[in-house]
Amino acid sequence: MPSTLTNEKSNSHFLNKTTIEILAPAKLNLLLKITGKRVDGYHELVSILVPVALYDKLKISKAEKGLEVYWSGRELLPKGQNNLINRATVSFFEKTGIRKGAKITVIKKIPVASGLGGGSSDAAAALKGLNQLWGSPLSKGDLERLALPLGADVPFFLLQRPAIARGIGEILQPIKHFPSFWYVVVSPDLMVSTAWAYKMSKFKLTKKENLNRIKNSENVSFNIPDILSNDLERVTLGKYPFLYSIKTSLIESGALGVLMTGSGPSIFGLFDSKKKAHEAGKILESYNKGDVFVVKGI
Repeated sequence: MPSTLTNEKSNSHFLNKTTIEILAPAKLNLLLKITGKRVDGYHELVSILVPVALYDKLKISKAEKGLEVYWSGRELLPKGQNNLINRATVSFFEKTGIRKGAKITVIKKIPVASGLGGGSSDAAAALKGLNQLWGSPLSKGDLERLALPLGADVPFFLLQRPAIARGIGEILQPIKHFPSFWYVVVSPDLMVSTAWAYKMSKFKLTKKENLNRIKNSENVSFNIPDILSNDLERVTLGKYPFLYSIKTSLIESGALGVLMTGSGPSIFGLFDSKKKAHEAGKILESYNKGDVFVVKGI
């Protein structure tokens, strides 16, 4: 059966005074248009990001010193001192001056290097969880400033609302009254490097004037299925053409629109009802093309 997750009432709760659990949601890119390349090598973009109810779970406990990070739930997990949770934790203690440590256990449900933003979401959850656990010594602005050096998507995961992202992804404009959708996400057993996808993209820069309506709209004045577009899709699908069959299967199952998210390889279909999404999820599960998640937008 496909995995089904729905909205949680709260993304974090205290188990006791020294331990907190916090959920880290996945994201989908409903739009990803590259608008330029900066001298530092980063690409400028306009993107519409939506958090969805597929979660990693972090259990964060106070410790007297040091940092211990444990992983479970999926193979091929990031390890070592350079992973984003380690970096987020170190930056939190350096910024606050708190001379303590932490033990963090991560239960992974979001596939790794799948275009769903799991690593960035885990980093944002670590920052938020540590801050709550130590009595909120950092302001919202402080957390945002710590988030950006960790990755372009990390500020979005602090926000956790549908938003238009600009710049390298750090300039966020929440979208008011975003329509409620269900999504069927198919994530093949394949990891795609975001850096590789951007490096390999030979794109014609999207003219910024063509995106003004999206960039300047706080409300949704456009039909979501009509704007589904991802400049990285042809790169990843070009290398892994079997992904086209997933798109076809989602369309045939009744999706309003279908797109690859981020640098892939995950493909999602958009549905206007829970029932239709569940029916499509069962169909896609039977094809054995990857993990299938039926999720609601947050």
